[in-house]
Amino acid sequence: MTPSAPALNPPVRILMGPGPSDIHPRVLQAIAKPTVGHLDPYYLELMNNMRVLMQGVFRTKNEMTLAVSGTGSAGMEAAVVNIIEPGDSMIVCVNGVFGGRMVDVATRAGANVTKVEKPWGEVFSPADLKDAIAKAKPKVVGIVMAETSTGAWQPIEEISKLVHDAGALLLVDAVTSLGGVPVEVDKWNIDVIYSGTQKCLSCPPGLAPVSFGPKAMEIVLGRTSKVQSWYLDLTMLAKYWGSERVYHHTAPINMTYALYEALQIVHEEGLEACFTRHMLNHKALKAGLAALGITYTAAAGHQLPMLNAVRIPQGVDDVAIRGGLLKRFGIEIGGGLGDFKGQVWRIGLMGYGSRANNVYVLLSALEQLLAEQGHKFDHGASVAAAAGVYSSVK
Repeated sequence: MTPSAPALNPPVRILMGPGPSDIHPRVLQAIAKPTVGHLDPYYLELMNNMRVLMQGVFRTKNEMTLAVSGTGSAGMEAAVVNIIEPGDSMIVCVNGVFGGRMVDVATRAGANVTKVEKPWGEVFSPADLKDAIAKAKPKVVGIVMAETSTGAWQPIEEISKLVHDAGALLLVDAVTSLGGVPVEVDKWNIDVIYSGTQKCLSCPPGLAPVSFGPKAMEIVLGRTSKVQSWYLDLTMLAKYWGSERVYHHTAPINMTYALYEALQIVHEEGLEACFTRHMLNHKALKAGLAALGITYTAAAGHQLPMLNAVRIPQGVDDVAIRGGLLKRFGIEIGGGLGDFKGQVWRIGLMGYGSRANNVYVLLSALEQLLAEQGHKFDHGASVAAAAGVYSSVK
């Protein structure tokens, strides 16, 4: 008997959650182009060109810049397991879910992990790490630049100096930040960094851009034990991405097309213009939410423009609002995780999704749903406040 299943017909959504983000139409077209083999000369040349594009968004000259086959979490694992050997000391900064995830990954790799913790929504200063670094004498310090669970934007440069003065490597999670705010791998002396495709690059999830600097590669090539993961072993991946082209695994060909096109789009717009666009739409949304009495979880000056984590107003039903946005308006936003569950909404303005029309549509829909729950505000005020931000730009 032939099994029966409904036809594939996904709904059209406006993706304004913590990821994935709306996919640019050009990227959707790219992913549907004819598949070639993973050792086809065309594909190998595409890998070379995509490396250059990734180096551009990371702002690095690192030769070992590549796309790991897997999501951003695979990027995290690749970053950790290649430089950590059993017994190594690692400090991980934890101020949200993804710092906690890095602890788990490092522990599984055999690291002796020291957690340095801050309240959710706060960021780290060098003073927060100084004593822990002096005591633990870590091989690696890991930190999340854009904590997706809290919307906190972590400064990197001063912490990088502290870490390197202590002789350690700096490992940075840039899953949500890449393409939305400046990421300066060479200028900030970041040794290992990883990201994902589904946030500000507006590409489907499935690849993880990573970059390993010279000191990190010395560690990788000088290991005394095998990398914990065969699939993510950089010594083998490097032979596939390098001039040898030694077969390692069948790469996701069409996802490579998608990422290549997504990176092209970012570079066509220009990185600085891209950052400016993200910040403008963030400011408009922030003004609109303020008119509704909605505040941010992260402190001013440390609020991510692409991931707006805001406190749910008292007396408002979290699930009803998010459900109403999805069912009645086709808009997805994210709920809180961990310590913020039921207390926070996470609103994404990432990549192609960071557009003025998305800001207006969300604010209008929120006004209607909040009014139905009896939340008090001046009707139309949020849209007017956002418009005021946009009209102030010359």
